[in-house]
Amino acid sequence: MPVRPLVRLGHPALRTPARAVDLDDLRGESMQQLIDDMFETMDDEEGVGLAAPQLGLDWQIFVYVAVDPERPDDSGEPKVLINPGVTPEPGDLVWDWEGCLSIPDLRGLVPRRQAVRVDAIDRRGEAISFRAEGYEARIIQHEFDHLNGIIFLDRMRDMRSLCYSAEWEQFMTSDDDGPAVG
Repeated sequence: MPVRPLVRLGHPALRTPARAVDLDDLRGESMQQLIDDMFETMDDEEGVGLAAPQLGLDWQIFVYVAVDPERPDDSGEPKVLINPGVTPEPGDLVWDWEGCLSIPDLRGLVPRRQAVRVDAIDRRGEAISFRAEGYEARIIQHEFDHLNGIIFLDRMRDMRSLCYSAEWEQFMTSDDDGPAVG
């Protein structure tokens, strides 16, 4: 499984809505290899999520690992969402730090819903539906935004929280902060 190069902010794929994956294409060897490569690339970059547009591809696919910020050494279950629909659950917005593999070395405070409802298909083409909350919901919203040409900077309401990762580590984290969305 090769690690694929990431595109960075400025590449048009990050600002272009992705297209739905055809089920016949999904079952093909090249699409299955792409999904494996996405996991390999995400792991190599030490991220918790990766969307196809971050590889310069216009497919509605993202992969992620539902890590628990309270237990960062306990990696969660790897998941693939294809052609997802994400519906925010009612409730207040929760502000937390995010970063992005396609915008390296920057972090900012982003408001997101605490919980979302997800309807998608998995890598076998089977329909899945579930509710995600907390950090998993944040990852899903971040990656879903990539499928719609939106980056975390667009969601920030106050750019004064934007900072470099090294300064974030030095000045703005505490011992109980979990990993940032990738």
